[in-house]
Amino acid sequence: MPTDPLAWETLDRSVAYTCPGFDIVNETVQLPDGTETDFDYLADDPSVAVLPFTADGEVVLIEEWRQAVDRVSRGLPVGGVESDDEAIAAAARRELAEETGYEAETLEELVTVEPANGISNAVLHLFVARGCRQTADQQLDHDESIRVTTTTLEELVTAIGDGEVRDGRTVLGVSYYRLFDDDRTDEES
Repeated sequence: MPTDPLAWETLDRSVAYTCPGFDIVNETVQLPDGTETDFDYLADDPSVAVLPFTADGEVVLIEEWRQAVDRVSRGLPVGGVESDDEAIAAAARRELAEETGYEAETLEELVTVEPANGISNAVLHLFVARGCRQTADQQLDHDESIRVTTTTLEELVTAIGDGEVRDGRTVLGVSYYRLFDDDRTDEES
């Protein structure tokens, strides 16, 4: 039984729709005032996003076709945590390598967030990768169309401010990095 007076009680749960990548879950819930109603949400596995810096301080970005918004989106490498990933950091390293062909010398977790907790149970783990270098070709999934580019952090911040970069995970990762990461050194040059 929930302990917070704001908590909803789940009376019934079923998967209304399933597809590769996520499910739509339907729950019958009881609100704190006793009202029963339905609530639907997107159930998604945890994911990772990587803010990768090369040894020269460039940021490695991807440009990827995003069908839902009908355009190419520029942003950070992002992907799901897979069952055979030993840890969240292993998923971040794998996604960076698969989507960009780059490997990181060091990797540190920046922040973990729930990017859309009003409509989804998704959890996003953001990492900063340093000393990235291209070591291999991309290994894209069958439904990925990705081009790799590099830019400076300041150019990326400007592109976010100008509305050119609109990917929420990228905006969040770069904003959090700029606000709270005390280890920034040459990357901002």
